[in-house]
Amino acid sequence: MPKTKPHPVLKIHAVEVFLANQKVGRMALTPQGLCAFEYDASYLQTGSSISPFHLPLESNVFLAKHTPFEGGFGVFDDSLPDGWGRLLFDRYLHKKGFQHLNLLQRFALVGSTGRGALEYRPDFGEKKKEHALDFTKLAAEAEKILTTQYSGKGLDTLYQYAGASGGARPKVFVTVNGEEWLIKFKALNDDKNIGKTEYQYSLLAKQCGIEMPETKLFDKKYFGVKRFDRLVTQAHVKKIHTISAAGLLHANYREPSLDYTSLLQACFELTKNMQEVKKLFRLMVFNVAIKNRDDHAKNFSFQFIDNEWRLSPAYDLLPSGGFNGFHTTTINGNGDPLPDDMNAVAYRVGMSKKETKQIIEEVRDVVEKK
Repeated sequence: MPKTKPHPVLKIHAVEVFLANQKVGRMALTPQGLCAFEYDASYLQTGSSISPFHLPLESNVFLAKHTPFEGGFGVFDDSLPDGWGRLLFDRYLHKKGFQHLNLLQRFALVGSTGRGALEYRPDFGEKKKEHALDFTKLAAEAEKILTTQYSGKGLDTLYQYAGASGGARPKVFVTVNGEEWLIKFKALNDDKNIGKTEYQYSLLAKQCGIEMPETKLFDKKYFGVKRFDRLVTQAHVKKIHTISAAGLLHANYREPSLDYTSLLQACFELTKNMQEVKKLFRLMVFNVAIKNRDDHAKNFSFQFIDNEWRLSPAYDLLPSGGFNGFHTTTINGNGDPLPDDMNAVAYRVGMSKKETKQIIEEVRDVVEKK
């Protein structure tokens, strides 16, 4: 009986990173399993840093640390699935007979299907076959995956549409009327009306002056948000380079690792724009007002658009418990903040008393009328 040839992903010794079809650089692993990255010589001449704080644009071999990204760099970790996506990814790999894959092999299996704009070659990503989807059926399949060791046909479909996703709740990436959307389903401990609730809070956030992507309620119960890491034009779909605060700052998003003071300071250092800092401060105030305490480091992102960094639109905004019931990102060192804590954060980043008071009152007045 002939032997089965091993999948080519198992033979990978290096991965090339691309952005908008331009080679950014090359990754390899040390014998200790740490990621080593080097920018491509041509990219050094024409490109921009993909992660300014940890991978500055310079001729150098950068070596990652063991933590917090299992030997990898934060900007690349953002491409990998986590939470729901990691569950799908690992279940699917087990079904295909893959075991104990290293970082490079996982990047190759993400290929060009990851979040944001970075792509990895060789590319063994599972491309989705666009067709009409039954969201109710997919939600039922997702529940089976969450509650059992199910690995039937539904797993294959969900992997194609959500294998590179992040966050705890089941979700899929779909194309609706030529536009890219993310559709969420209910997790095990969620209220049955969680989709409607998140939609209502997305509208409330917009009323509070927070920049949000377009949101919609599909089939009257599934929350959908238009992808802000994709820009659809008549010619093609443009991917937008996006990095989470966790990826940017190498902060552990699984536990409290940030304070809004340092997050706002990083925002200014990255964007050089005080208006972006004020947008982020408004988002902080909104999170406090609605008791969204699951404000971990992956729930904030930045995007590189038209050669400048800016805060991404807001996402994952609804009341939720954080780490032991406190804000995962602390406010002036406090996980259960008082009004004075928000003022202290504002003053530390150079906001005036007048504009601080105005933002807090605007958000509070809208939320209290809800």
